[in-house]
Amino acid sequence: MDVPQSQNFLSELISEFLSFLAAERNLAENTILAYGRDLAHYQTWLSGNDIDALKKIQPKYIRQFLAALEKLELTEASIARKCTAIRMFHRYLFAENYCATDPADLIAYKRKKSTLPDVLEIHEIEAIFSCVETDSPLGLRDMALLEFLYGTGCRISEALDFVRGDYYESESFVQLTGKGRKTRLVPVGEVAEQAMQNYLGFGRPVLANPFLSQDIFFLNNRGKKLSRMGAWKIIRKYLDAAKIEKHASPHTFRHSFATHLLEGGADLRAVQEMLGHASISTTQLYTHIDRSYLHTVIRDFHPLEQQKNI
Repeated sequence: MDVPQSQNFLSELISEFLSFLAAERNLAENTILAYGRDLAHYQTWLSGNDIDALKKIQPKYIRQFLAALEKLELTEASIARKCTAIRMFHRYLFAENYCATDPADLIAYKRKKSTLPDVLEIHEIEAIFSCVETDSPLGLRDMALLEFLYGTGCRISEALDFVRGDYYESESFVQLTGKGRKTRLVPVGEVAEQAMQNYLGFGRPVLANPFLSQDIFFLNNRGKKLSRMGAWKIIRKYLDAAKIEKHASPHTFRHSFATHLLEGGADLRAVQEMLGHASISTTQLYTHIDRSYLHTVIRDFHPLEQQKNI
């Protein structure tokens, strides 16, 4: 197939590939947008190195691009995602007969170490919640959002896309829509549910706009869907109020949810189900358990250790 060759020789192919991901692979919108940015960066680098045709792309150039990213001191997660986007893109081009070979077929990016986000300790979670004043509609919303994040372990996108129709109040469950638009049911504890009901009863009706709010659960002060930046500012506000200096984001509440459940003895597969991970290995990497807790498990449950303590 004859493909236009120019400084922007990949632009049309990238657009076609992203459309394929949306239509055929059913990937989340944020994932597709991220892949689009990654591939635009890749295209710019290729053009800057006088690689202006598909047939000129060789494995060594892809490796050089990944090495250049490391020099930029990007996070390993960002580089790994860019590598994934490039591999998927070239696999698509090869499958669609745009090129005779797949130069990214044997390319892999190995992370040097497994980095995990900070976890909020239980007393820090309590300190954050104690700073929320629930005597206003926005305060009720903030409390509901924080309790929702920590009480369900959801991703921030799942919280912001959450609608009232997905709250099964009589069963104390919420339905979350995760990556690839996959849905899952997650139970809600009494504390989080009380915060949600207080917001629904006394906060959201004040914030709601009949023309803008639709069925969105978490609203901003104009009655629109709360944005990612808005959610981040809410969390930053209460971290500062609680005088917690560690780096934290909406994702930190998800990680804290999983970590605290596992440290409390929850079954790994139950946590996997609630987090919406397709593979349990992802849950194992995502959560960490204090080394002292692991030693306690061995001492308390290993049969030889039990015999020793008789």
